[in-house]
Amino acid sequence: MSPTAMPETIPPLLEMRGISKTFPGTKALRDVQLKAWGHEILALMGENGAGKSTLMKVLSGAYQADPGGDILVDGHAIHITNPLVAREHGIAIIYQELSLAPNLSVAENIYLGREIAHSGVIARVEMAESCRAVLERLGADFGPNTIVKTLSIAERQLVEIARAVHAKSRILVMDEPTTALSARETDRLFTLIKQLRDEGLAIIYISHRMGEVYELSDRVTVLRDGSYVGTLEKGEIAAERLVRMMVGRDISSFYKHDHADRGVAGPVVLAVRDISDGGRRVHPTSLELHEGEVLGIAGLVGSGRTELARLIYGADRRQGGTVTLGGRLLDIRSPRDALDAGIAYLTEDRKAQGLFLAMSCHDNINFGVIGRDAHSGGVLNLGRALQRTLAALSALSIRGATPTLDVGHLSGGNQQKVLLSRWLEVGPRVMILDEPTRGIDIGAKQEIYRLIDRLAASGVGVLVISSEMPEIIGICDRILVMREGRIEGELGGPDHKAITQENIMAYASGVEL
Repeated sequence: MSPTAMPETIPPLLEMRGISKTFPGTKALRDVQLKAWGHEILALMGENGAGKSTLMKVLSGAYQADPGGDILVDGHAIHITNPLVAREHGIAIIYQELSLAPNLSVAENIYLGREIAHSGVIARVEMAESCRAVLERLGADFGPNTIVKTLSIAERQLVEIARAVHAKSRILVMDEPTTALSARETDRLFTLIKQLRDEGLAIIYISHRMGEVYELSDRVTVLRDGSYVGTLEKGEIAAERLVRMMVGRDISSFYKHDHADRGVAGPVVLAVRDISDGGRRVHPTSLELHEGEVLGIAGLVGSGRTELARLIYGADRRQGGTVTLGGRLLDIRSPRDALDAGIAYLTEDRKAQGLFLAMSCHDNINFGVIGRDAHSGGVLNLGRALQRTLAALSALSIRGATPTLDVGHLSGGNQQKVLLSRWLEVGPRVMILDEPTRGIDIGAKQEIYRLIDRLAASGVGVLVISSEMPEIIGICDRILVMREGRIEGELGGPDHKAITQENIMAYASGVEL
């Protein structure tokens, strides 16, 4: 039963009152409140940088809140000084980046930090048997002795949930749990989440996806700029209202872009002919990208989209084919070669492959162009580099950032903007954007869409890979659809079928049109 049907006299299972958190140079949380009852799913929404992750890290004990706030469980104030204390109070958090040990078994991961031992020897058999019932209850089709690195992302996520359930957690926080899941895996996860709610857990569900919020949530709490905005009950949840609460303004024609106003795209800037990796993931593939064009690459997971982009950029070795930029044949053997030629690539994995999280915004933004600031004697012009950093932080509205702040302290959307700033400073003729809005909020998405428009309007050829159907339909002039390492079809333009979700899925799944 959700709290909408509960009398006001029943205290919430979890209550956070007046929570504030200050980092050097920024106030991440300001007097935030949150309530969650058992038997409910509370969606926590807000733009990246709104304070959602910081609030949950305070709840988990990873961060210590500023003095003055309170956290209550079952109406009793508790003092969470570290993650172990949070766990003792029945609080479990499953982060977007899963925290499993891949070389250990499922049971060893479930018991990690609380192993059973007799006379100093870990009782692996006893631990495995103890975990078996939980795994069966959650519908796992793997056993407690399975090594975690052999599991899929969805199965690893199930191990995280099993760890929380096995530890008798009563408050479960899930941070963007469907980001890397297929539609079928997402459906299975939703069924499990509803099952756990019905069993009495209070579930706090963080997501940017409206459809998920509609389907799952009993209430929605919204944060903006580190402050509490409000909470909507089930019957009050509507897209326009949520967006207005999250960004403080109306967002109309969300995916609408300005390519109609830019006129016809210019000449071919990038020509790829029969490029392949020897048929492992990409078969001989050809495409053309025009100046001022936004060209999308769609397809199901595993269709070869990212692998194609990496071949063009030189991140993976190609076994055949050619890449021509502005009519000039390129010899791309590494990403440095591509960058020097005028091709920039925004990776889908910004944390592992794009950013230097322990380095400052200044260093990350200037990384690709630092050589431009050297005097004749090799001494860097630090003033010029600082001006570039300040201009980038302002131009892309990178909130909460200062030149000296480590990028790892920024929200996902602002990290993405820092990475974009780096490649914009290079002045590319072609920009490849691989899942540019994955894991970022509605406001940051719209800012990135506007940036894509500006790039195209300035004559840059933009190649966009996206798994979000409304996004790729809304922002692209043409779409190439990949299937099993090949371009299966083209949509858009006078000589091709219309850009629709049905046509994309037909090509992606091999259905005859």
